[in-house]
Amino acid sequence: LVDCVPPTLSHEESAARLAEAESLIKTYGGVVVVKKIQKRSIPDYRTYIGPGKIDEIIAESKDLDVNIIIINNALKPNQTYNLNELLRPAKMEAWDRIDIILKIFQKHAQTKEAQLEIQMASIKHMGPRIFGMGMQLGRQGGGIGAKGSGETNTEAMKRHLFKLEQNIKKDLEDCKRIRKLHRDDRKRRNLPTVGIIGYTNAGKSSLLNALTHKGAYAADKLFATLDTRVGKMLIHPSAPKSPEAWTPFVPPKEILISDTIGFIDDLPPTLIKSFQSTLEETIEADLLLHVIDLSDPRWREKITTVQDILTAIKVADKPCIYVFNKIDQAKKSASRTNKMAIKKEFATFKPIFVSATQNLGIEELKAAVAKQIFPHQ
Repeated sequence: LVDCVPPTLSHEESAARLAEAESLIKTYGGVVVVKKIQKRSIPDYRTYIGPGKIDEIIAESKDLDVNIIIINNALKPNQTYNLNELLRPAKMEAWDRIDIILKIFQKHAQTKEAQLEIQMASIKHMGPRIFGMGMQLGRQGGGIGAKGSGETNTEAMKRHLFKLEQNIKKDLEDCKRIRKLHRDDRKRRNLPTVGIIGYTNAGKSSLLNALTHKGAYAADKLFATLDTRVGKMLIHPSAPKSPEAWTPFVPPKEILISDTIGFIDDLPPTLIKSFQSTLEETIEADLLLHVIDLSDPRWREKITTVQDILTAIKVADKPCIYVFNKIDQAKKSASRTNKMAIKKEFATFKPIFVSATQNLGIEELKAAVAKQIFPHQ
């Protein structure tokens, strides 16, 4: 695992970046054997990390059975190609941060729609690399006025990927149409919707379970949820103030809660765009619950990451409640004084403090959601 960071980045921030990358690798099923941080103002044009660092990694990895080098950055196609050429004699290959995220997605996708989204994202990511390799072959093959075999291969790959992309788009449009029909049906029945969003592993699926008893899969790992899950939350009418007062039976109000893919630092725009149809449940929601892991020392930075992505998908101005989760695990940050400071700082987002797994603060959150969705009732 190699991270290339600017010299101005602090030791704490560098360590946090490396720890998150290691979590990604563990989620995929890999084991980190060697960890390196290279400080460079400008990454190497040809290989991103410098040639000296590459030689050092190869030498250290010989006796450790290392077969993959993961660069915790997004590489350009030519950098990936050049890096893999240098690693080939050592029987190793290089992946970048996007590669490992995509491979996690491929392992975890359950529904047809999520699988199609991942295929589309893979094409967008791999396409330029394949063309770059084809150009290399083309330069090796053909002379003046001749058509090299590499150029032919590149054109064939372009046609294949274009056709594959068109087929995936068509299938995704079908999924999108069905999802829209479901949304239209909910609107006809006056069913309000709430979207749960947040940084990956903040506890979104656990919160969905606490609010709806949906039984969604929740795990202490990154990207445990890729597919959109929808559950039903019931808001029961308030009990009469006087025990003797008679009131007619009023059925509970229903609110649909959806949970989808978590966000992460440096999530490339193409990946966000590929998951646009999955994120439509969030885009179309009446209210957002932004789940924040209060036990995470970097929770402030992660709020910024999520807000940046919400801006990218044009929902940053949607009504939103900040849900500070995992208060049972948080230490100083969960103290009464800090809670008051957080409430004051983020007053616009009406902060609520909960533990989704311990069912702490859930009723208060339900009341806040009901007040936002049904303000005059």
